[in-house]
Amino acid sequence: MADQHIVTGVDFAPIPIQDLERAVGFYRDVLGMPLAVHMPDRNFAEFEPGDVTLNLYNPVAMGIAQEHTPNAHPYALHVDDVAAARGELESRGVEFMGDTFDTGVCHMAFFQDPDGNALMLHHRYAPRTTEN
Repeated sequence: MADQHIVTGVDFAPIPIQDLERAVGFYRDVLGMPLAVHMPDRNFAEFEPGDVTLNLYNPVAMGIAQEHTPNAHPYALHVDDVAAARGELESRGVEFMGDTFDTGVCHMAFFQDPDGNALMLHHRYAPRTTEN
């Protein structure tokens, strides 16, 4: 097993929410993500904006947490043009934290969903280099 990869992918990324319908409206109507699963009776919904599923779930309503704790570390949401996407989202009422950040290889713009989960718009403009 030493030569095999044990983990072969990421099936979904969890996002804790407090109000499922408000969260679904934000991710679907404001961010424009395609809704794949909506199960209000089970306190979750899933969006599939690209290569990973975003799982919105209410851990308090599900009995697996005593209080809401938002994700503090942002998911990087890929966009083709951060400035254009930011402008469109600002016109829809999204408030960004600070200016768009240029790392020298990518642009990032930070914001939160209605439940306080950290998100960012992200676009890599320089070639990726990886190590084997």
